[in-house]
Amino acid sequence: MSNRRLVIAGTGSGVGKTTVTLGIMAALMKKGYIVQGFKCGPDYIDPAYHTSVTGRPSRNLDSWMLSHETVKEIYTNGSQGADISIIEGVMGFYDGKSPSTNVGSSAEISEITKSPVLLVVDCAAMARSAAAIVKGFQTFNEEANIVGVLANKVGSEGHYKLVQTAIEQECGIPVIGYISSDKDLFIPERHLGLVPSIERGELASFFENLGQIVSNTVNLDLLYKLAEAPELQLSTSKLFVSRPKEDIKIAVAKDAAFNFYYPENLELLEAYGAELVFFSPLNGEPIPKNVDGLYLGGGFPEEFASELASDRKVKDSIRAAIDIGMPTLAECGGFMYLSEKICTTDEESYQMVGVIPGEIKMQKRLAALGYREIAGEDENYLLPEGLIAKGHEFHYSTYETDSTHCYAYQTKGISGTNREGYMKKNLISGYTHFHFASCPEMVTNWITACKEWKSS
Repeated sequence: MSNRRLVIAGTGSGVGKTTVTLGIMAALMKKGYIVQGFKCGPDYIDPAYHTSVTGRPSRNLDSWMLSHETVKEIYTNGSQGADISIIEGVMGFYDGKSPSTNVGSSAEISEITKSPVLLVVDCAAMARSAAAIVKGFQTFNEEANIVGVLANKVGSEGHYKLVQTAIEQECGIPVIGYISSDKDLFIPERHLGLVPSIERGELASFFENLGQIVSNTVNLDLLYKLAEAPELQLSTSKLFVSRPKEDIKIAVAKDAAFNFYYPENLELLEAYGAELVFFSPLNGEPIPKNVDGLYLGGGFPEEFASELASDRKVKDSIRAAIDIGMPTLAECGGFMYLSEKICTTDEESYQMVGVIPGEIKMQKRLAALGYREIAGEDENYLLPEGLIAKGHEFHYSTYETDSTHCYAYQTKGISGTNREGYMKKNLISGYTHFHFASCPEMVTNWITACKEWKSS
């Protein structure tokens, strides 16, 4: 494993971190380097881009959901075999869960992983003032190891020279290059439709062009040199060490409709002894035979509601498995799919699996966003009393039901504590996305439930 790694941080949201990150990844790949991507915070979209560019699964580093030691272990595990790791930041460099601390921020991730930082600055309509911005970020936290700057959205090469002179004179760090404001670098399919676009290869030319632009105006050799970092020291506790096989199989829905899984969730299930069997509800594949558990992850079922609704064979297989007690976890998109119907924003209604009483109503504005501490309700075998997991919510829909409801969780966020999800027999479901590394006992409990169900 190489000790080269670099956090791509921004002065704020919208300064171009993702564009710069993807361009740097693509440019480094063109030079023959093996590149590993990471993303600060609980994001599924940007890691999908990273994965498409680098050919390696991108991973999330989240210092609120996970302990510092777990963050380091995920980084070390994911960066094996890479020449350099590129860690895309979240929001502004110091923005995290709270305005009063660095918890959950890109700054905290850079400190935990001992990573140098490249600061992306939107330099439109400024010259010397850019140096004041960089200076502020340098002095705000003495632990911040900002080693260089990339000037984004500059008007010309002459404009870039003004910015470069000011920053290097006042801040004592190099400006390694720039991206012009006249480049048409809007990332297509930023939200809905991202995964099918990637799977069809529609973004390949965009990534190629982006890599060439960065290669033309960014000093990649200097970037590679600045990324050199000290070796990370880990404790003896290893989450991902393989345990004995448990002779159980868990079916995992994986396609363009269901694809929001942290790689570590799947790897922990395997490390703790389960065999994963992937299937595609969207492509007409019913639950595989001889499986002992079911995992329906998040994604975009609303974008494929017509196709999912029309395949009765798949829906019947899932309904039958849940009805006979197969231990099942359904997160967000999976939860939506198991409802009676999804109502889209254009007022079309589509029949879903029907295991969960009630309907999903899509809306054009965000319905929920934020970190969650999750405690199980009574009878929740994944999170019995005393266990707390961490995760997040992000969805544009609401769930409505007239039926007597058996909630699955109590979730605590910035707005307080709420009861959430649905639970019946061995089905645990809800809008919340879990990170199993925040509570590995969930994995043990799920595998135990699968073994008991299989033997019964």
